[in-house]
Amino acid sequence: QVQLVESGGGLVQAGGSLRLSCAASGSIFSINAMGWYRQAPGKQRELVATITSGGTTSYADSVKGRFTISRDNAKNTVYLQMNSLKPEDTAVYYCNADIRPAPQALRYRNWGQGTQVTVSS
Repeated sequence: QVQLVESGGGLVQAGGSLRLSCAASGSIFSINAMGWYRQAPGKQRELVATITSGGTTSYADSVKGRFTISRDNAKNTVYLQMNSLKPEDTAVYYCNADIRPAPQALRYRNWGQGTQVTVSS
């Protein structure tokens, strides 16, 4: 069984910064892509950023230049550095990871429980 545990959310003023972390643990043979999504009240979950096992990144247009995704493969952890935060960034942020639990096993997408980010104006 695999667990993804997020941390680092909280309340911050507009223009401030937060750093989210998401650590994967349990039965892990390999991790492919990792990413962050967010869901604001009354809205659908949307992609924020992704990173491949080789370090290739992609971002939603709304966060380009402000957010940076990174990962530490030795720690099975993905990070999201969020700078110049805006009130519209307020949402629950979820991490995910495509994990193969054993050498011959299928790869599955796993999700964290979410962490609240609130940006006040």
